[in-house]
Amino acid sequence: MYKYNDFDEAFIRSRTAQFRGQVARRIDGSLTEDEFKPLRLMNGLYLQLHAYMLRVAIPYGTLNSGQMRQLALIADKWDKGYGHFTTRQNIQYNWPKLPDVPDILDALADVEMHAIQTSGNTIRNVTADHFAGAAADEIEDPRPYAELLRQWSTDHPEFQFLPRKFKFAVSGASEDRAVVRAHDIGLQLVRNDAGEVGFQVIVGGGLGRTPMVGKVIKDFLPKEDLLPYCEAIVSVYNLLGRRDNKYKARIKITVHENGLEKIQELVEDRFTSIRATFSGHDQELLKEIKAAFAPPAYVEKSTDGYEAARRANPAFRSWSDTNLTDHQADGYTIVSISIKKHGATPGDATSDQMRVMADLAEQYGHDELRISHEQNVILPHVHKSDLPAIYAALRAADLATANIGLVSDIIACPGMDYCALATARSIPIAQDIATRFDELKIEHDIGQLKIKISGCINACGHHHVGHIGILGLDRAGVENYQITLGGDGTQTTTIGTRAGPGFSAEEIVPAIERLVTGYLDLRETADETFLQAYRRLGMEPFKAILYPSEDKANAA
Repeated sequence: MYKYNDFDEAFIRSRTAQFRGQVARRIDGSLTEDEFKPLRLMNGLYLQLHAYMLRVAIPYGTLNSGQMRQLALIADKWDKGYGHFTTRQNIQYNWPKLPDVPDILDALADVEMHAIQTSGNTIRNVTADHFAGAAADEIEDPRPYAELLRQWSTDHPEFQFLPRKFKFAVSGASEDRAVVRAHDIGLQLVRNDAGEVGFQVIVGGGLGRTPMVGKVIKDFLPKEDLLPYCEAIVSVYNLLGRRDNKYKARIKITVHENGLEKIQELVEDRFTSIRATFSGHDQELLKEIKAAFAPPAYVEKSTDGYEAARRANPAFRSWSDTNLTDHQADGYTIVSISIKKHGATPGDATSDQMRVMADLAEQYGHDELRISHEQNVILPHVHKSDLPAIYAALRAADLATANIGLVSDIIACPGMDYCALATARSIPIAQDIATRFDELKIEHDIGQLKIKISGCINACGHHHVGHIGILGLDRAGVENYQITLGGDGTQTTTIGTRAGPGFSAEEIVPAIERLVTGYLDLRETADETFLQAYRRLGMEPFKAILYPSEDKANAA
């Protein structure tokens, strides 16, 4: 993991002290809310439906046990005993009091964390594959490049007031687990024909009210050109992006309105003019950063105990079947800890649960944790011999739900329970769907199925790229839920297609049950996933299942 140097420490402390003064002036009335708003947003502080919300950056989703324990302490001391992990690999606190926020930021600084640029029209938290540095299908660990981008973009003088927020995602594996094609800039590590590793650069992706899949602007970018090329893209966007309409201000609209060829030409011109100004210091810095991401000291031990536990304990076997992923080191595995217990709020973890996960990382996981964009927590480096003990500890903490990638592993935004922008509830719908399929006991028979729920068209729940997407809207004061089908957030990113009219809050869970159980009858084999069946059959048979009365009317 990257460790702060003296400059990092001084910078964070200075920003926290500055914000402490701004908060004091807001409290004594020297600053109006309109004057305070851009200042608080620069420091990750939102004003939500009921209270302030503080969004804390977890760069590229990586943290250690000490940091996780500090997040737990903050939840207990200044919030309501829990935090919410987000699709941006951040954590949000929903109930901080304004006078306490500077103290929270100081507590974060104590463990090399902050909330800078988790909001505002600037470059947000750089995200990455949550299995980075561990996955068996990885070309190279993308996190050193994500850290380089983080340092370059933090307080970059040219990019603090962009037309709109700007998001990077970086992946180094053959399977895209970072949704790179749905970001303003997506960076995919690839090999060229000569065997050299570089980046495929994707630009103009994004969800929200106008969802778009990113376009390849550069098939192969040498690694040493990463910063100047990214700076060229953001510079072009900063000049060309629209500021007259915030709904058309994202780079995806800039690319769409101007065309990829024009954007490529402008970027190449800008890149040519600034490349020489990058004298190599960035590459020296990258070497130092890479050293901080050296693999842990793996151990060699027998895995006989793990195999015996699988034979002896069906519950452990079920958990290990769903929550483990192949590791690049022999004898090791990647553990995904579900914080999606049936009926619970997706993404929420209590302070006690955070401490349990911190203890497990320290004792069994080389002191490393990850936050996934799917709102779960990862132990990336676990020896299989330790899995029975880890499972026992997780089970005691209500963290052993065996549902990673299944129907109840739902991404959901906070919705109208918290968010001032939401037009419908997300959390209760996710809870009801998960509870219903737990009652039916068919999750494992269904297999991989990704349901994603958003409470408004801003799409914070990524519903556009869900195999089943649910969008909550307000229809004349009544919550209405639209369903999209066939979305995909992997290397074959696809925007889902709307199935038809929406459903009321009372109708949506039965509709999803009807859809999923109908899929079981449509699939050719037990191994054919929902997405595969949809791609084979198209919309019509699924639409007929969702709207049976409409189908009967057409037949008549």
